[in-house]
Amino acid sequence: MKNTFSFIAGVFGTTGVAFGALGAHALKQKMQEGIITIDQLNAFDTATKYQLMHAIVLFILAYINRHNQHKLYSIASYLIVFGVLFFSGSIYMLATQNISNIHLGFIFGPITPLGGLLLIGGWLCITIQGLKPHES
Repeated sequence: MKNTFSFIAGVFGTTGVAFGALGAHALKQKMQEGIITIDQLNAFDTATKYQLMHAIVLFILAYINRHNQHKLYSIASYLIVFGVLFFSGSIYMLATQNISNIHLGFIFGPITPLGGLLLIGGWLCITIQGLKPHES
């Protein structure tokens, strides 16, 4: 695969838009039916926003890194991929557990903050790389 992170950014963007539509329509209906709570709907919305935001960041990192591989940008890309999977993925599971009948909050609950820490780590790598002198 020519640019893995660009591909993953596209997958995150595509699924983020699809999940956003799911939340705005189907899950809102489930909330009105009393199957999920407003907190679960809001959490799902937060997961979608973080996924979409980080899809854009990942795409930008892939673009910047296409010719000159910056180690910290590469590390940031990995951290962001796993951060989105853990953070947004666990929130999606927790927010829809009443619909899916998959009640694994004891597993997914602790994964959410781990995903958040991975995202923060990715941003720290971007910050540190930005402090380095320009490489030509």
